[in-house]
Parts: sequence; structure tokens; C-alpha cells
Amino acid sequence: MNLTQLERLSVLACISGLALVAIFFAAEWLGAPPPEWLPMVVASIAGFEMFMVFQAVRDRRAGGGSNG
Repeated sequence: MNLTQLERLSVLACISGLALVAIFFAAEWLGAPPPEWLPMVVASIAGFEMFMVFQAVRDRRAGGGSNG
């Protein structure tokens, strides 16, 4: 499977987001307060992923596609 650089970045962002969700639930399970930086980082990763999805949809509608 050949991924473009942006697709690899998107995959990395997804993995990072899943790791942050795991940190949140681990903190909740252990009874510790979640880190203060967690909501900001999750929001920034989610915003990046939404941008990537909307860009892919726009490219498909325009017929551009992302062939790399």
C-alpha cells in the first residue's frame, strides 16, 4: 500500500488521537484528573482530521483526486 505524505500524516494523527483517548480513559479509570492540555490537543487533531476529510471530498468533487 503506497500512501502519500499527507495520507501518512493523517494516519499518524488518527493514531495520536486514539492514544489521547486512551490517556483520558486511563485517567478516568484510575480516578486521576485528566491532564489540562488534553482537550486542546484533541481539538487540534480533530480539526486537522476534519480539514483533511473536507479537502478530500472537495478534491473528489472537482475531479482532482489525490494520486500523489
